[in-house]
Amino acid sequence: MEADAADATLAAERSVDTRSNGNILGATALRSAHPMPSLTRAAALFVLLTVATAAPAAPYAYITNQADHTVTVIDVATDRAVATVPVDKSPAGVVAVSAAGKVFVTAPDSHAVSVIDMATQSRIATLPAGQGAVGIDAAPDGQRVYVADWFGQHLLGFDTGGTHAEVLRVKLGRAPAGVAVSPDGRHVYVAERDDNVVAVVDVAAAAVVARVPTGEHPFALLVDAPRGRLYALNVYSDDVSVIDVRDPARPQRAGTVKVGKAPYGAALAAGGRRLYVTNQRDDSVSVVDPDTLALVQTLRGFGYPEGIASVGDRVLVVNWMDENVSVLDAASGRELKRVDTGRNPRGFGAFIGAPGPR
Repeated sequence: MEADAADATLAAERSVDTRSNGNILGATALRSAHPMPSLTRAAALFVLLTVATAAPAAPYAYITNQADHTVTVIDVATDRAVATVPVDKSPAGVVAVSAAGKVFVTAPDSHAVSVIDMATQSRIATLPAGQGAVGIDAAPDGQRVYVADWFGQHLLGFDTGGTHAEVLRVKLGRAPAGVAVSPDGRHVYVAERDDNVVAVVDVAAAAVVARVPTGEHPFALLVDAPRGRLYALNVYSDDVSVIDVRDPARPQRAGTVKVGKAPYGAALAAGGRRLYVTNQRDDSVSVVDPDTLALVQTLRGFGYPEGIASVGDRVLVVNWMDENVSVLDAASGRELKRVDTGRNPRGFGAFIGAPGPR
């Protein structure tokens, strides 16, 4: 199978950026240390329902299934699939935008982005998106999503509000794939796979302001905000390029970490102390110490692993061949459970999120 997920058919190819998603808590129970005799039963019930409604929802994982043209919704609190959402043909990339209460799913074969409402777990819109939408990420404030148009060679920006209007279009180099947004939302990083570089797009200027060389065929990207870094996963050279982006307009390559064959997805876990990288063609996951950039562990037994995300003390790994998600203990890497998905799941992107109170 081909290792880099974006040719026309996507038949053989396949960060989480944990920003706010990794710290989402389940709904909080209402507790009272003292009785409230002055409150009628109806009033007490009203208070209880009001608090329950305002409490944050438990997070969900949204896994794109390429062969089923669906998204499997997994309740992360219970590790159970709770919904299947039909989307546009051959979904690949995904970003769950908690602030908007929506999930955006790229469908390269359909030249579109599907929009899922987290509250109803149903598709509510389809957006035209160039000639082959692949990578996708959201601005930290949740007001925009950015999409890499593989064949059209553009970065596209969309409003996440009611209109979903296109608000940005920037010309890029060859085969733009993975997308990541800077912590301040001012810059968007795009892996220009066939040019072996990462482009830096200034959102306000709507222009590429810098490019930095990587290894061979960078595909996925992950921002490490505390360390001022960007990780680029190189599917042909089997390594991760570490890029210093403290000055986004002047990025500098700061190191290289050797991992397994055809690295595809990455997530920071265990409070940012571990970098997990999926290796498609090794059926493995590499665990790296991001402080020393040393490989500390290689986990085996996966089935062509692709998407990966962390939430709380766990890591979710999407197995394309096995058609399920491995749930791992983030500290040890030990597998806790597997959850079935649809056919050929990918989960390329930040696929964990939760709707906020309405």
